[in-house]
This record gives sequence, C-alpha cells and structure tokens, in this order.
Amino acid sequence: MTDIARKYLANGVCRALGKWKRRSVEDGGKDYDCFYAAVFEAENPVLKSLPLAVQQKHIIVTCNYEARRRGLHKLQLIKEARKTCPDVIIVLGEDLTRFRNASKDLYKFLKSFVWSQKAERLGFDEVFLDVTDIVDYNLDVLNHNSLPDSFFHLDRTDPTIGFTYDASCFAGNTFPANLEGHQPQSMSALIPTSDTSEPSTTDRLEIRLRLGSHLAQYLRRQLEEQKGYTATVGISTNKLLSKLIGNVNKPTNQTTLRPPYGSISDNAQSNVLDFIDGHDIGKIPGIGCKLSHKLRSHVLRREPRFEEGLLWGGTKENVKARDVRRLPGMSPEVLNEVLKGPGSHRDTGVKVWGLLHGVDDSDVAKARTVPQQISIEDSYLRLDTLTQIHKELLTLTTSLIRRMHLDLTETDEDEKVSSGDEDNKADATDIPRRWLAHPRVLRLTTRPRPPIRADGTRGRTFKRISRSTAVPSFIFKLTDGIELIAEKLVNEVLLPLFRKLHPEPSGWDLSLVNVAVTDMMETASDGKYGGGRDIGRMFRRQDEVLKEWKVEDRDMAPSQHEIPSQHKAEDDLEMMGNDYENEDQINVRKGSEDELFHTQSTVVEDASQWDSDDDEAQIGDACNICGATMPSFAMVAHERFHLNPD
Repeated sequence: MTDIARKYLANGVCRALGKWKRRSVEDGGKDYDCFYAAVFEAENPVLKSLPLAVQQKHIIVTCNYEARRRGLHKLQLIKEARKTCPDVIIVLGEDLTRFRNASKDLYKFLKSFVWSQKAERLGFDEVFLDVTDIVDYNLDVLNHNSLPDSFFHLDRTDPTIGFTYDASCFAGNTFPANLEGHQPQSMSALIPTSDTSEPSTTDRLEIRLRLGSHLAQYLRRQLEEQKGYTATVGISTNKLLSKLIGNVNKPTNQTTLRPPYGSISDNAQSNVLDFIDGHDIGKIPGIGCKLSHKLRSHVLRREPRFEEGLLWGGTKENVKARDVRRLPGMSPEVLNEVLKGPGSHRDTGVKVWGLLHGVDDSDVAKARTVPQQISIEDSYLRLDTLTQIHKELLTLTTSLIRRMHLDLTETDEDEKVSSGDEDNKADATDIPRRWLAHPRVLRLTTRPRPPIRADGTRGRTFKRISRSTAVPSFIFKLTDGIELIAEKLVNEVLLPLFRKLHPEPSGWDLSLVNVAVTDMMETASDGKYGGGRDIGRMFRRQDEVLKEWKVEDRDMAPSQHEIPSQHKAEDDLEMMGNDYENEDQINVRKGSEDELFHTQSTVVEDASQWDSDDDEAQIGDACNICGATMPSFAMVAHERFHLNPD
C-alpha cells in the first residue's frame, strides 16, 4: 500500500462527510439540481414540466432537465438554443438577488441538521456537510440484532426525533454498484469476540457510510417536501470524493463511494483509485485550468490543442488522472518541478499528487456569519477603451456595494428603538443598519487578451493580473446613496488602480474585469465570531438590562405605623428624663438635629481641648538661642548647628 493510500485510509476512518448539489457522510456534498432554473420553478411550479433556460447576456448559463432532454446545454448561444428547441422558455438571470436569497435559505435549512455546525457553502448551489458526529452517535446506539428496524436519531437530547431506516443496506446508489468480496451483513462483523480479531477498518467504514447514506436520503426528502428543491448527493470521507461521486447519478439522486479505500492486499484494488482514474484532470477539484494545462503539456510532450470558438479555453486533449499517476518516473517531487511557477506554492506537486489518489485533507469549514470576500466580475468579447472601462467599472462597483449592504449589514434594533417611538414605525428604508464586518482590502483584477500573432490568430491565456489597495472609509457610509458611493469609488480609487495595471494609454483588450473586497474584519458584537464587545451597544442597552435591579428614589408618605403618636412621644421623654439634668437639655433634644447632646454614656470634654489645624503648626520646642520652633526630635541637631557654626 502506498503512503498516500495509507494517509487517505486513515482520514476516511475518522471523518464522515456529504456533498450536496442540492449533494453529503461522513463527508457529504449536496448539489441543487439546475439551481438557477430551480429557483424560477419554485416561484412558478408550472415551469417544471416545460423546457426552461436561464439567460445571461447572449448565452444560456443553465437549463432544466426537460430542456436538456431536448438538446440544450450550458454556455449555448441563445440563437442556437432557439433553433434547437423553438418552444424553450428563456428567462433573464443577470440579477442574482433571487438566487442569492434562495441559496441562503436552503443553506440555513441544511445547517440546522448538523450538530457540529460544519456546513460549508460553495457557490450558490453546493453545500458540504460534515456529519461525522451524528453518524458516530447513531453507530454507538445501533441495535445490531435488528438492523432492518433501526431508528436514526437526529437529536441527542430527544430520542423521539429521527426516522426509521434499514441499516442492513445502503440507501440510493453506490460505486461500484455490485461490489464483490467481503461485505459485513450485520453489526456482528464489527463486534470483537474472544475468538475473533478486531474488526477491520473496511468493515467499520462500510457501516458508517451506510448510515450516512440514509441520513442523506432523509435530508433530500425533507428538502423537497419543505422547500420544493431536489438535490443530488455524494457520500464519502472527504470533500473531493463526495463532490465527484455526487456527479455519477444525476439528477435527484445520491451515490456512496464504498470501501475499500486503500489496497488491503497485493491483489485488491482501491475503489478510490478506480473511481478517480477515469476522471479528466481538469474535472478534479483543486486542479484548475492553469495546473491542468501544465499537466497536459507534460504528459503529451507538447501544447494541447484547444477547440475553436470557445471563450474559456476548452481542450480536445483528454488526459485522465491515471495518465498522470502512471507516467514513468512520476512522483510528488517531479510534479513540484512541473507545476512550479511565479506565485505558486512550493508543495503544489505534493497536493496534486494527493488529489490524484483521492486525498483531500481540507476540513469542512464551520458556518460563518459573513463571507470571506465579496467579488463581482464580468466577461467581455472586447473591452479596449477607457470610456467602456469606466462604464463597466461603475456597473460592477454598484453591484459590489449593493452586495456589501446585503451580506455585511444587519438591522440595528437598538438604534431603531433609541432613535424614535416604536409606535410610529418608519419606512423600511429608514430602518437603521449596522455593519457586521468591514473589508480592509479592495482588489481590481483584469484578464488581458494576448496580442494577435503574425498569422492573424490570437493565443489563449488564463492569466489574470490584479492590484489591491485599502478600502476607503466613505464606502461604509450607509446614509449616502449606493450610486453616489460607487461613482466616487470608481473615480478616486479604481481608475487610478486600473492605470497602474495598464499604464499604456491604449492597445490593451480585456476579456474579464473583477472587483472584490476581502480581508474581512468583523465588528464588535456579542456573537461568537465578533471582533470584541460592542461597548456602544452595551451602554445603549444598559437601562433595559439593569431594569430589574434599578432602585428608584421616590417621595412616599410614611405608613401609619411609622408615625409616633403624641402619647408615645411623651412616654419616651418621661423615660429619658432621668438621663438629663434639667429641662433645658430636654428642649435641646427636641431642637436641631445638628446639636450634639449626650447621655449618661457620653464623655463630655471641654471645647478647649479640641485642637484646630492652626494649633498643629505650633507643636514643638523653641530654641533658647535663636528662638526657632521645631519638633523635639530635631532640637539636638539644631543645637549642634549653633555649637559648630563652621
């Protein structure tokens, strides 16, 4: 077994994941089916049975499966789509607001099922869920004597919350579909006895993935019943495998990658390698277009040929993972040399070598309250004048600021209450808002086209260039209009950045422009991810928080039992009469509260015995020679002064 295989197998034992597209166990991934089209179908269910395509600019960005059945596909020109399917319904999808809102709602729904809060969103339509802890808990309470009648617990504290399932088999599809060889049919294979050795790693992983497949099926059904969206799910032990395995059976389906995940004998082959080897290197997550281009060139010993007419650098050269992995002399060190370049990480080859073996050590990130960055970009057939640049930058920047207001601000309820009467509710536009995070870096990125060759052709490039600067403070003014801020940002910041990227006055031709804010610094809040305590909010809320402990100083009439009667007062005076020498002293007692009076226990001293502050200055002895007054302890030294004048 190779070191890579051992490492992967060890990771598979301790983690369980799923990927959703709308694809998730031990690492699971959910992938929402035709997400853009599904959002329109959720708004208008009639569209589900009709060919539907979503248009951005002059191409189809996605279409539903009915449209695909009739020959339509992604990135198809609108003109070609109408010829292929004349009755296709085309809707505009350039405004991403509805897709973003739907994605947030579905993500929040799926995250509610995850105990560890490890739910990572990838784009609008994919979510990774790490449900290792849920699977492990249910494995511990599983009754191995009655596997077909098992109950899956969704809550640690309430044993009634969950669903019934058959733990003796997988839910949905598996890869490979019919696995020959060792398969544990019951939990008894996992329970060591005095006559047997410890259960094998493959057996334990088999059961855990089996439980994960049933959880994935349950979540898919809940998603469709409660939200109206279908999903495709991949179940495996890391994000790489769960994403790829989820693509095997689409749409509205799920697939689990079964063990063994590593070679367990010289004659057994890993299901992971069997699965990964059939993928083109450009389809493996983590190997982008630049790396795949270098790998193709290295394997083919020449530059790969591209298809004509494509904007995004598609290629006819099909180089699979096995072609790279089995290339004579190939190793992580060789890959490091092949893939090195300006700005590349020194261990890029080691990482890619792991991906080619199904190894992915990246964790499913915990849910964040704010995104790590916000990026807006667009592509162009030709963009080569400063007037066009200014126009496009203004459009992109306006969208960027609008996104920032949506994703990085929240309603400031404290300020809303303190700024006016709650009974006089203001317009939604007047509701105060506060920033959840402040991005600190503003980045401008472009992708220039290479110059035309002597033969009239133009080469392809994937190279982007960028410049960054600090985000100006005026971008955070919520009282100013978005268009006003966008215009100021373009004129004062982005155009100077563009001139640094392209100092030449003309001659450049851009195929892409991107504007982004990143390096988020979360503001002070009481939440888990806040950047400290919000002192201002704390002071604004102190009256409400301390209300139950507040002591009010109010004038109140004394109660009846607190007012002494005249007879009671006279009796008290008579009892105290023996304590005073004459009636004048009694009259003093009834007089001013500031007057000092004494009882038999009081020691009366003559007023002359009280020293004033001035008297303290006179304390000491006087010198018989010069008459100077000083403390007694200093007199001896003073007399020596007179005796020794020198």
